[in-house]
Amino acid sequence: MDDFEYERRFFCREMPPQLDDGDAPTLIVQSYYVHSDNYALRVRLKTRRTRIPMDRSTDPLDVLDRCRDLFSQAFVTIKGPAVGGTRYEAEREIDTRIAVELVKRGGDIIIKNRYSVWIDEDGWNIDVFGGPNAPLVIAEAERSGPVTNLIIPSFCITEVTDQARFSNDGLASKPYSAWEDEFERELAEQGPQFQQIFGRNRMRHTVR
Repeated sequence: MDDFEYERRFFCREMPPQLDDGDAPTLIVQSYYVHSDNYALRVRLKTRRTRIPMDRSTDPLDVLDRCRDLFSQAFVTIKGPAVGGTRYEAEREIDTRIAVELVKRGGDIIIKNRYSVWIDEDGWNIDVFGGPNAPLVIAEAERSGPVTNLIIPSFCITEVTDQARFSNDGLASKPYSAWEDEFERELAEQGPQFQQIFGRNRMRHTVR
């Protein structure tokens, strides 16, 4: 088993509506018990049996109580720092009932809907965050090895692969709402950035 994940991550303005097939996305509620210097210890719950709207008013604890019997999977995960799109990750599945109680009792909670789509050569996850991280949308392409020569869809505004503040544990520590205006100023001043160390970036201007 390879205890590393390989991905590239991108800031988006919205979830492209044409990529929503109408089925319920994967609802993810997760709590970070450690999130420091890009090291993390996480408990995550998942289900595709309900569709919860994501905005600033979305309360993770309320959702947790309403959906406690709908969660189909739960995991404890250990993560190391991300370097060049590669990050150590070790994961173990646990009982969903235990996971619900752990999340309720500690850590900093993140809630999001995850849409999984296939675009060109790659599978993509598009995460739409709720609560204090709304209206953040992050798209990530993940492979079993380094993500090189990637076709980047047009809805990806700028790359955030090695920006720790955009990692989920970074967002648990300091939610997007606390620095959204600062980031928008940076983006306006510097323009979109795409890393050049992963081979050739190819931009797709339309996505169906």
